[in-house]
Amino acid sequence: MKIYIASDHAGFRLKSELINFLQHQKDVPIDEIKDFGTNSENSMDYPDVVHPLCKAMIDQNHTYGILICGSGNGVCMTANKYLHIRAALCWNEEIAILARKHNDANVLCLPARFINMETAQRIVLQFLSSEFEGGRHENRVKKISCL
Repeated sequence: MKIYIASDHAGFRLKSELINFLQHQKDVPIDEIKDFGTNSENSMDYPDVVHPLCKAMIDQNHTYGILICGSGNGVCMTANKYLHIRAALCWNEEIAILARKHNDANVLCLPARFINMETAQRIVLQFLSSEFEGGRHENRVKKISCL
């Protein structure tokens, strides 16, 4: 499994802590973690990191994205402009599980200003360890794209 991760300035601290957490956790097998920035708390525009991450994810199997900004909304809206990207804004574990199981989400969006590190860690682990159920949900997911 590959993890691509990015944040704006508001999510920089949470992103840095999550990278460290993911490098040392043992619950989910991760082959690679790629950081798409930003690299400081200096103000920047979230699309500047979301676009490169999403472009890199297109047609990649077993690759998941984690995007972080203050509310999680900006990164989520930007990511969902891409065909085959299904980004989900998650603020608790149950939402993350359902995003994977029912929507086959491949990008997790986190609201840095509204969750703490422990919550973020639990959300990330649930997101990465949950599998898409398929079945009745598969037909629904196929209807998401309008292209």
